[in-house]
This record gives sequence, structure tokens and C-alpha cells, in this order.
Amino acid sequence: MAFPFPVRYDVPLFLAPMAGVSEPPFRRLCRSFGADVVVSEFLSGEGLRRGAKSVHDGAFFTAEERPIGIQLFGADPDGMAEAAHLVARHYAPDFIDLNFGCPVKKVVRRNGGSGCLKDLDLVRHIVEAVRSAVGLPVTVKARSGWDEATRDPVEIALRCQDAGAAMFTLHPRTRTQMYSGNARWDEIARVKAALEIPVVGNGDIKTAQDVLAMRRETGCDGIMIARGSFGNPWLFAQARALLEGRALPPEPEPDGRLAVALRHAELQVAIQGDSRRTAIEFRKHLGWYTRGLPGAAALRERLLRIESMAEVERTFREYLQPALAG
Repeated sequence: MAFPFPVRYDVPLFLAPMAGVSEPPFRRLCRSFGADVVVSEFLSGEGLRRGAKSVHDGAFFTAEERPIGIQLFGADPDGMAEAAHLVARHYAPDFIDLNFGCPVKKVVRRNGGSGCLKDLDLVRHIVEAVRSAVGLPVTVKARSGWDEATRDPVEIALRCQDAGAAMFTLHPRTRTQMYSGNARWDEIARVKAALEIPVVGNGDIKTAQDVLAMRRETGCDGIMIARGSFGNPWLFAQARALLEGRALPPEPEPDGRLAVALRHAELQVAIQGDSRRTAIEFRKHLGWYTRGLPGAAALRERLLRIESMAEVERTFREYLQPALAG
């Protein structure tokens, strides 16, 4: 199944669009570990149309991140078409991704994200409008429905394909489930069987073994990794090894793990500068990178108080000093 943008492998690995996480530094880091395709944080179509700086900043990316999609959300077909045209003209990503999956209240209260799934005619109109407005591939990421009563992932996917979507990603939970319960991978398999465009599976990917299992159980064309990548970008390299029949690379030792965290921090500083705001926003990543380390609680307590990124390296060095001395 041909993807609408160049990919290196038959089964590409995607970094999911995640608010506050899928920013340029993390996208670049995941690319270096083997993420084949990355997607921006989801951006408000209305915010783009109004010229909101913070929203336009979210569309920024570097050449090292390609292929990359810019993901948009909104419930007005004409407004979404205008926003997509702005993105295509000013930022030129490899594709435009439409968000029909976000379950967050502030998004769905205006029928954005998974709120659109209450009206599949609206979903179709949005895809058609955006497809007509840009010369780029238009892709879709969706959930299985708004709730159990409207749960019909195959119908949602077919509507999107018929409207011109070039790829469909399914997170097989409903909006009302949020992140509870288990993702129903059988629904990914059903969508794969029904569609002629590439189908990407998403949901409950925490380990490289999960990637291999999803591929085997669903036959999906690509796999999207979301929260499993938090503090764990080497997951992409581990997953690629298993997909190719190679041995699973070992988890990095504490010094290796912190070296990756430091590299991430350096990328963050290069793009955002070493400000207090940068440090505060980066604290969550430090919490994720230190999970499972010896003495992690005490280390995290120090890292969650940093006021500048320069403190990160010093804290890591002091943490590792006993081991280095030994």
C-alpha cells in the first residue's frame, strides 16, 4: 500500500501528534532513533486563520523532521480549508492531517476533534473542503466513534476515504472512553480490510513487542506511537529491530538514558533558548526520562525544581558521579 509521502520502510513508524510533547526538539530526537514520519501538535484551524502567533509557532519545523504532517482541528469546513491553505502556502509540510480524535473537553466543546464524529456528514465536508484547498495529501486521524452508540470505525474510515483522504489512522477507542480500557485492535484490522488507502494503527503501544503484535494482529500498513515514546525515544529503534527480525536492542543504562535526555535538552535550548519558561516546560520530559532509575524519586525531586536548562547537565553529573567514581 503506497503512502502519500516518501517512506523508507514497508511498515513505517509514526510519532503521534501530542500537545506539549510533539514539538520540534522531540520530533527531531525521535527521527534520529528511527521514527519514519512525525506529526505536529494539533493546531487550531481558527487560530491559524486569526494569525495567533502561538498557533503559527506550532507549525514551525526543520528540514531534518521530514516527512512531517501538520495536524489541524476544527469544525467549520470553510475555515479548515482556509487554515490548510495557509499552512500549505507558508510552511509546506509533506501532508495535512485532520484531527477527528482529540477527546479533550476544550476541543470537543466546539465540536472539534472527536466531537466531529457525532456528525459524519460534517467529517466528510471537512475532508472534502481541505482536499480541494491544498495540493498536498490530506490524511485523517480519528477515534472509533463518539460513544458506544455511534461506534463504527469502518463507516468513519470509508467516509474519509470517499472524501479524498490519502491515509487513515485509527485510535480504536471512543471519545467517551478517553484513555480507559483497552484499544480494540480488531477494529484496526476491520478498517484495514475495508480501505484501499494506507491504514495506520494507534493505541496501547508501550513497547517494541506491542508494535510487532499490532502489525501481526491487524495487518496495518504503519504504526503510530504516542505516549509510549515519553522519555523513551529509543522505542522506535527497538521496534524497527523486531519488525526486521533482529534481536531486541537492550534498554540504555542510566548514563545512556541521561545522555539522551541531555541531547533532548540541548535541542530544546537551540530552538527555544535557555529561559525559565523553557526549563519549566521541559520538567515533564525529565520526569519521564528518569522513571525506573535507581534513586529516581530523589533525582526527580531535584529536576522538577530546575529554573534553567543549564541546571540539567549539572544535576545529571552529580547523580552519576558515584557511579563514575566507582
